[in-house]
Formats: sequence, structure tokens, C-alpha cells
Amino acid sequence: MANLCLFLMLIIGVLSCCQKPASSQVINGDDDLFTLLAINKELRLLDWDENGLKNSSNYCMWPHITCTSDHSSVEKLVLSHLSLQGNLTLLSQLKSLKWLDLSFNTFHGSIPQSLGNLSELEFLDLSYNKFDGSIPAELGKLKNLKSLNLSNNLLIGPIPDELEGLVKLQDFQIYTNHLNGSIPIWVGNLTNLKVFTAYENELNGKIPETLGSLSELQLLNLHSNYLEGSIPKSVFTNGKLEFLVLTQNKLSGTLPEAIGNCKHLSSIRIGDNDLIGNIPREIGNLSSLTYFEADNNNLSGEIVSEFAQCTNLTLLNLASNGFTGIIPSDLGDMINLQELILSGNSLFGEIPVSVLSNKNLNKIDLSNNRFNGSIPQSVCNSSRLQYLLLGQNSLRGEIPNEIGNCVKLLELQLGGNYLTGTIPPEIGRIKNLQIALNLSFNHLSGSLPPDLGKLDKLVSLDLSNNQLTGNIPLALKGMLSLIDVNFANNRLSGPIPTFTPFQKSPNSSFWKNEGLCGYPLNSFCGNSNGSDPSFHHKVSYRIVLAVIGSGLLVFLSVTVVVLLFMMREKQEKAAKTVGNEDEEIDDNTNKPLVICGNVFVENLKQAIDFDAVVKATLKDSNKISSGTFSTIYKAEMPSGLTLSVKRLKSVDKTIIHQQNKMIRELERLSNLCHENLIRPIGFAIYEDVALLLHEFLANGTLVRFLHESSKEPGYKPDWPMRLSIAVGVAEGLAFLHHLAIIHLDISSGNIFLDSDFKPLVGEVEISKLLDPSRGTASISAVAGSFGYIPPEYAYTMQVTAPGNVYSFGVVLLEILTTRVPVDEEFGEGLDLVKWVQGAPGRGETPEQILDAKLSTVSFGWRKEMLAALKVALLCTDTTPAKRPKMKKVVEMLQEITENK
Repeated sequence: MANLCLFLMLIIGVLSCCQKPASSQVINGDDDLFTLLAINKELRLLDWDENGLKNSSNYCMWPHITCTSDHSSVEKLVLSHLSLQGNLTLLSQLKSLKWLDLSFNTFHGSIPQSLGNLSELEFLDLSYNKFDGSIPAELGKLKNLKSLNLSNNLLIGPIPDELEGLVKLQDFQIYTNHLNGSIPIWVGNLTNLKVFTAYENELNGKIPETLGSLSELQLLNLHSNYLEGSIPKSVFTNGKLEFLVLTQNKLSGTLPEAIGNCKHLSSIRIGDNDLIGNIPREIGNLSSLTYFEADNNNLSGEIVSEFAQCTNLTLLNLASNGFTGIIPSDLGDMINLQELILSGNSLFGEIPVSVLSNKNLNKIDLSNNRFNGSIPQSVCNSSRLQYLLLGQNSLRGEIPNEIGNCVKLLELQLGGNYLTGTIPPEIGRIKNLQIALNLSFNHLSGSLPPDLGKLDKLVSLDLSNNQLTGNIPLALKGMLSLIDVNFANNRLSGPIPTFTPFQKSPNSSFWKNEGLCGYPLNSFCGNSNGSDPSFHHKVSYRIVLAVIGSGLLVFLSVTVVVLLFMMREKQEKAAKTVGNEDEEIDDNTNKPLVICGNVFVENLKQAIDFDAVVKATLKDSNKISSGTFSTIYKAEMPSGLTLSVKRLKSVDKTIIHQQNKMIRELERLSNLCHENLIRPIGFAIYEDVALLLHEFLANGTLVRFLHESSKEPGYKPDWPMRLSIAVGVAEGLAFLHHLAIIHLDISSGNIFLDSDFKPLVGEVEISKLLDPSRGTASISAVAGSFGYIPPEYAYTMQVTAPGNVYSFGVVLLEILTTRVPVDEEFGEGLDLVKWVQGAPGRGETPEQILDAKLSTVSFGWRKEMLAALKVALLCTDTTPAKRPKMKKVVEMLQEITENK
């Protein structure tokens, strides 16, 4: 019996030992469950709410979560692109976490120090948020960390030395912040480092001498800082480097010969520095090199022929340096070269035929050098050539007729040479020529070929300072896209054709042509002394015809008035009947069939009636506004809900044929979380019409607020409200750019105001549904609203983030001046931007530009408005690269509000 008891006790002991780990496992699992539920309460993840109810005991099945192999705890948490915000401290309770991705959200405030307690963490990505303050030193405790990405936030201060303890770090990314100080020496001691990106910060000092010598560094990107000193040889020591980007710094010294060690180096960008000396001949060892950019430095010597050994090179940019000598003919061996940019040097000799024989060349820029000889007849051997820039050289001879074979050319610059002969009519065959045709400051003679009129896409034509003769052909009226024109200082004669681009040009575009007459010149065409006997007869006939025409006009006017009075009674009697018929559309015969539709907001599904939505858009009386891409209607639902319904115009009907893509895009956009963006709440499609549903905003658009409400008797000037609107719009656009979304039509007509006058940017869906890069719409359809369109869109044919900044600048000027972007009061050919920029020339002070109703209220308001004007002028700079990013615009405007 005693033996039996002893045996039972042993069994119980064994069982208890076996069960203990399982119990511990359950406890750990429960801990993570409770932590996740608390995190969900803070961050409000909808799909966790749904799955949590169904699988509350098995969180490993929830979206965004990966558990350990034994399902005991959370190992990986990916919450990127969810527009989340809130407190992240609770995440530190997930003790087994190895992978944490919170990128592309709207988290703000300081990075929680408690994240340093996640001792198992190997991957941490907090990029593309709004974290501010300094990098927490506590992150240095993450000894297992292999990848750290804090990029695209608002972080300040130096890189903390405590991070030196991250000895396993392979990927270190901190770009696009406001970090300052120098790059710590210990970064060069990270033996596992492969990727280091710290571009677009305010870092100074030297690049550590050891960087790359102890590790297998593959990517180094430090552009747009204030770094000084030379490029360390250590960067190239191990020969593993693949990408080197150091542009826009203050680096000096020479390019190390050790660069030849990096056989896999594919991209070198070292432009906009103060580098000196020759390019080392070891550059020829880089068989993988595809991109070499060293423009805007002080490099000198000859262009080394060893570049020809880089047969994969697609871009060679050595512009604005001090290179001399000739272009090596061996460069013609670079069969993959697409762009050759050597402008702004002291190169001479003839342009090598071998280089022009390259079939893949897209751009040749040899301008501002000392090239002589003639333009080779083989200049258009490449069927892909779009940019031929040979201006400001010493080229002689005639322009070859073969120039007409450059059928894809967008820009042709031959000005500032010694070219002779006539303008080849074959240029008229270059139908794609858009940006510019510049033949100015040469010795061209003869008449203007009428074939130039076939260039219907050309924006800028400059034929000034030649010896051209004859009339300006009427055929040039075919240049329908022309904006800038210059015929000055030639020997042209006859009347200037009546053509809007000619009449809108300044008279300086035609002067010093003694035989020219007509507007915009002050010399009038015709016989001024009256010696022509037929002149008086012409005048008499004109007077007679004018009298007869006037009589007929009076008679017709009286007749029309009488008829209108007779019809008026019938119209008034029929008005009620017609109105009633309009209200009662036949449900069975006239009601369009809704093909599909959906409401993204759960609690509104019962309140929205798609038939009522469609019916509202069939009545003009419901129309609120009409924009570039859509017409907006007010729709009253039977439930009492009021909607704003956007009906896409016919230019966008290609979207209808891609319904699945459109629905997915709209659903994604409905989850965009930013207080200054209008989100779609649903859609409906009938026949070939797409309707997008939005919340109705009673205060209408910014254009109405600025140009209608401000003229009402009870209007009270309110600059703080306007500044708040400007900040809100800027924040909305910065958020879109943060998500790589480019708006297609920024204007005051697409900015809406809620009941508290908070601005919301509209037409966001159009920016995703109509993406020109995906071929869903032509560029002409996405140009934007007149007056807000950046000047470069006329020739680049691409919508860009800097273009958005320009359009916002116009809106900001509109807010400051209470003037519309296009107004006859500005003068001929001027818009709001040019009118503001031309104020100094008119002798006006900045204060005279501002809306006096606002600027004269107080000194404080005037000071803030002048600061905002400075921001607007930066945004509307004619050079896209000089415009600030929207993120920076937000900061500048917020500074104005904070410095009150």
C-alpha cells in the first residue's frame, strides 16, 4: 500500500511538472491578448474589432499579426498605411516582438522611450509619420536590432551616441527630418552596416573616415545636408558599394581613385558640391555603372575616355564644371547612353559623329561650351532624341535639312552660334516640338518657312537677332500652343498677322524690324498720306455698309423684343406644369438603372437612397458648382440626410470601364484619415456615369467665401480665419504628398469649408482615379483650373509635387489679396502671380498688394500677412526646384501663427 501511495505521488509530481510550462504559456498568451485589446482601444483598428469578437481567444488569426511558431506570443506587428494615431506606449508590453512596422501613419509627439524595452526587436520602422523631438537614447538598448527606419518625420537634434550599442544594425535610415550635428564616428564602426541614408537633414561636419571600411556598405545616401571635407576613401574600401548619393552638400577635395574598387557600383551622384580635380581613370572599372552625375562642381581636366568602358551607363552629367578638351570619340561605344549632359564647360572641337550615332540617346546638352565646326548631318540618328541643346557655342555652317528627322524632339536650342543659311522647312516635320525652338543670335537669312506653322504644340519660338527677311507667314497661325515669341532684330517686313500670341506679346518681340507694322508695334499699316485713290472709295463703302448694318441690327432687335414679350405669357403659364413634371420623373420609363453602388460608412447605408442620388443629378436646380473634372449637385435623401454628389465629366468615363480598380481605390481613399481632406462615403454607377458621394458642407467653397461673402454688407474682416484656412489646406496637401498622391486640380473652387470654416481639400479621388502616368487620362485633361496651372505644365506635360506647391501659392495669394487668379484689371497677359511679382516695377510696396480691408485693421495682422506673402512668393517661383516642399510650407505658415 505504501508503495502504491509513493507511486501515485510520483505520477502527480510528473504531471504537475509537465503542466507548469503549459500554464506559463497560457499566461503569456493572455498577457499579449490583454495588451492587444488595450492597443486596439487606443488605436481603434476596425478589423481587429471585427476579428476580435470572432477570435478573441486566438489573436494570432487577427490581421497585421504574426505569432511565434508555437503560437504563444506576438512576434510581428505590421500596422502601416492605416492612418493611425494615438499613444504607442502599450506596444512595449509585447515582450516577444521582433518586427514592428508603424510606417505611413499620422503618429505625432515624441517617439516613446519605452520602445527601448523591446529587447527581442530586430526590425523597427516608424517612417512617414509626424514624430517630433529628438531620437530617444533608449533605442540604444535594442541590442538585437538589425533595421531602424525613422525617416520622414519631424525629428530634431543630433544622432544620439547611445545608438552606438546597436552592433547588429544593417539598415539605418533617418532621412527627411531636421537632425543636426555631425555624423557620429561610431557609425563607421558598425561592422554589419549595409544601408545608411540620412539625406534631407541639417547635418554638418565631415563624413566619418572609417565609414565603410569595417562593413560591407552597399548604399550611402547623404544628399541635401551641409557636410564638408572630402569623400572618404573608406567608403570604397570593401568594394561592396552599389549606390552613392552625396549631392547638394559642401564636399571638397577630389574623387578618390579607390572608387574603381566597387565593381557593383551602379549609381554615383555627387553634384552640387565643391569637388575639384580630375575624374580618376579607374572609373572605367565600374562595369555596372548606369548613372554618373557630377554637375555643379569645380572638376577640371579632360573628360576621360575610360567612361566608354562603362557600357551600361545611361546618364552622364558633367555640366557646370571646368572640363576642357574634346569629347572622346570612344563615348560613342556607350550603346545604352540615354542622356549626355556636358553643358557649362570649356569643351571645344567638333561634335563627334560617333556619339550622335547612338540609337538610344534621348537628350544631348552641349550648350555653353566652345564647340566649333558644323552640326553633323547624322544629328538625328537616334529615333528617341527628345532634347537637342547646342546653344551658346561657336557652331558654323547651315542647319542640316536632316534636322527634320528628329520627329520626337521636344526642345531644339541652337541659339548663340554662328549658323548661316536659311531656316530648313523640314523643321515643320517635328510635330512633337513643344518646349522651345530657339534659333536666335545666329546669322540666318532668307524668309520664314510657312512649314513652321505645322508646329501646333510649340510653346516658345525665338528667331530674334538674325538677318531674316520677308513677311511673317499667315501659316504661323497654326502654332496653336504658342505663348512666347520673339522676332526682334531682323529684317522682316509687312503686317504682323492678327494672331492672339502675337498681339499678347510685348512690342519688344517685334522691334528692330524696320518693315514690320501692326499691333503690338506702334507703327500702323496702310497709306498714311492718302495718296492711294482707292483709299477714299474703301472708306466710303465701309461707311455705307456700317449704316446699313446698324439699321438692320436695330430692326432685328425690335423684332426679337416683341417676340419675347409675346412668348413670355405662354412660358409663365407653362412654368408650373413643367416644374411639376420635372419633380415627378416617371419611375418606370425615365429612371436610369443603377448598375452598382456602395456606401463605405456603415451607419449611413440605410440613410442613402441611390435612386434619389441619381434623380438629384438630373436637375440643374440642384447644381452647386462645376469644376475641371466634375459637376457637384446637392442631393436630399428621403431620410433627411443631405449629400454632395460629384458627377464625373465625360473626359473621365474611361474610369467606368475599370470599375473594380475604381471601387478598390475609392474604398482605400475612404479610409484616409486627415481632417483637411474630403473622403468619399460612397459611389453609384449608372449607364456610363460615375457618381461619388460626399458629406454636404453648407459653407460652400473657398472661392465663394473669398469673392462673394466678402462683398456682403455684414462681412467682417477676419485674417486669423483666413490664415487658419491656409494652414489647413497646406496640411491636407502635405499629407497627400506624404502618401505620394499628387493632386490634379488645386484651386479655391476645390477647397470646401465646414460649419466651423475648417478647410477640406476636395477632388482627392480624381487624383487617384485619373493618374496620367497610368494612361487613364490625357495630360490636357489634368492640367487643372485656369490661373492655378504651373507654367512648366505647358511643356513638361507632367503633374508634379512642385506643381501642387505652385497652385497652393496661387490660392494663398488669393487669400491675401482677395483677387481672382485671372482678371482683366491685371493687364494684358498678366495673371495674379505675375501681377504680384510685378509690383516693384509698378512702384508698389508689398502692403499695397494685400487686401486693405484686412491689412489695415492692425499692425499684427499686417505683419502676419506680409510673412504669408513671402511664403506665397516662394511657392510660385518660376523654377520648380526652388519651390519649398508642402511639408516646409506647413512649417512656415505655422511659424506665423506661433509668433503672434
